[in-house]
Amino acid sequence: MKRPSKVAHGGEPVAAPRATRPSKAVATGAAGRQTGKAAAAARPARKATDTAAQPARPGAPPQATFARLRALHPDAHCEIDHRSAFELLVATVLSAQTTDVLVNKVTPHLFGAYPDACALAGADPAEIGALLRRLGMGMFNQKGRNIVGLARGLIERHGGEVPRTLAELVKLPGVGRKTANVVLGVAFGAPEGVVVDTHVQRVSQRLGWTTSDKPEQIERDLGALFPQRDRDMLSHTLVFHGRRICFARKPACGGCGISDACPSAFRAENVGRKPPRPPRRRDAQP
Repeated sequence: MKRPSKVAHGGEPVAAPRATRPSKAVATGAAGRQTGKAAAAARPARKATDTAAQPARPGAPPQATFARLRALHPDAHCEIDHRSAFELLVATVLSAQTTDVLVNKVTPHLFGAYPDACALAGADPAEIGALLRRLGMGMFNQKGRNIVGLARGLIERHGGEVPRTLAELVKLPGVGRKTANVVLGVAFGAPEGVVVDTHVQRVSQRLGWTTSDKPEQIERDLGALFPQRDRDMLSHTLVFHGRRICFARKPACGGCGISDACPSAFRAENVGRKPPRPPRRRDAQP
C-alpha cells in the first residue's frame, strides 16, 4: 500500500522521506554490547576467596616491621628466671614441652638443693627425676637424666663453666640449637642463630618472613633477614607478640599494631599452626 505524499504550500506534492537504516558500526556496537552482557551473565560469580575480592596485603620490609614490634613490646625479655648461665642452661632444658611459669616454680627447689654444676653432677638421676615429678614437671625421668648428664659434662670438659659456643653446648645432653641460642643470647649476648619456638615459627610465617615449618630452615630464613645484633631480641619480641596478640587460635588482628604490614592479617588463623593430631585409635573391645 502506497503512502500518500505530503503536499507543500501551493499544492505541489512532496516525496515522503526515506526511512533511514542504522549504520553498520552502530548495529555492530549494539550487538557487541548485547554479546558482552550475555557473556557476563553466563560467567560464574567470583568466589569470596578470590584474590580480587580479598587482595593480599603487601609485606613491609622486615626491619621496619621489627622496629614497630619492638615499640609494641618494649618489655620483651627471656621469661625464664635465673641467676647465672648455669641456671639458665638447666632451666631451658627443663622448659621443653612445658611452660616457663612451671619451670619458674620448679627451679627454686631444684637449685636450692643443687646450686651449681658440681652439686648437680654428683646427684642420682633417679633422685632428680623423682624431685621433678613431685614438683609437677612432665617428662621427669628424661629431664632428670639430661640435667645430671649436662652437669657432669660441664665438670668433665669445661671446668664447671658453661661454654660460649653453640658447637660445644649442643654436645651436652638435652641441649639443642634452640637451648644453646637461648643461653648464648641471654647469658652472653652473642647468639649464633635465632631461637625458633612455636611462637617465633607462627608469627614469622604469618608475617611472610618464612614459608617453612622446619625450625632449622626458619632459623636460616630469619638469619638472612636480620643481623646478629638483632637476633636475640627478635626471638623475645616475636614470643611476646605471639603470647599477647598473635595467638594460635583467634589472633587479635583487630588490635594488632602491625596488621597493616602483615600479609596474613584478618585471615591468619590457619597460617603457622600445626595440623591437628589424628584421633587415637581405640582397640576394639573383645
